[in-house]
Amino acid sequence: MDKERVLVVDDEQLNLFIIEEFLEQEDIELEMHSDPLAAWESLIAPESNFSLVVLDRMMPELDGMELLRRMKRETRFADIPVIMQTAASSPDQVREGLEAGAYYYLTKPYEPETLISIVRVAMEDRRARSQLRTRAAHLEEAQNLISSVEYRFVTMDDVTSLVPVLAGMCPAPDVAAPGLADLMINAIEHGNLGVTYQEKSLLKWEGDWEAEIARRLTLPQFCDRVATIRFERRKDSIVFTITDQGNGFEWSKFLTFDPDRAFDPNGRGIAMAKMMSFSTLEYQGRGNVVVASINT
Repeated sequence: MDKERVLVVDDEQLNLFIIEEFLEQEDIELEMHSDPLAAWESLIAPESNFSLVVLDRMMPELDGMELLRRMKRETRFADIPVIMQTAASSPDQVREGLEAGAYYYLTKPYEPETLISIVRVAMEDRRARSQLRTRAAHLEEAQNLISSVEYRFVTMDDVTSLVPVLAGMCPAPDVAAPGLADLMINAIEHGNLGVTYQEKSLLKWEGDWEAEIARRLTLPQFCDRVATIRFERRKDSIVFTITDQGNGFEWSKFLTFDPDRAFDPNGRGIAMAKMMSFSTLEYQGRGNVVVASINT
């Protein structure tokens, strides 16, 4: 199997050398550019197949923000995560980068472990989303005949099985699938299993997230909890209602990108779902019910 390719763009040769050294043990192929215009030409080449972009913010001729905006205007680059690395870390600058589509923000200088962890998380998320899109796009058109249906789910495997089925009933399955996955995973981990935001951040950094989810699913206080997702086809929209049996959470601050969380390995899923997958997204009550709609 060919290695996944990562594009690294930084006008400082020393920074390129450092990044290459930090990532040399990872099973990836790096393409390094000190010239952002040359990097853009490589990115838009018909045969390009990058899985991730590590991008310096401040560069001459074509700065990182403009290169990022160019990427996000191109449909073919929509699901390529971008890690923005920079010394510009004011809240307004971070917000600008996140809203333009940066997946993560790294403030220079950073430790090797920080870059490695974020690269791994970003690429794992992209692979998972890609698999969901592929499965959703291949389901039978017969699903369009369904007017309403409700599913129960408990585990991450349940989410993996259900998302392609549910997304396949939407006008654009590949757009709906990532948002559905984020909301359903949130219902399991933060809802039914009580994983806090801080706990998930630590688990993601240390690579123990999946093991902790599996462990909590066996605990007496959690093992009987289920979540549900209801699909309804209405006249002008499709509506999903996801309910969990947890105590809820402070959902309002996760509906938009927050610069204070820009350096965490998690916390973007709800905002990304609202912005990219759904026409509307609304949490109800204490936060254990979320209603997401797609205009048809």
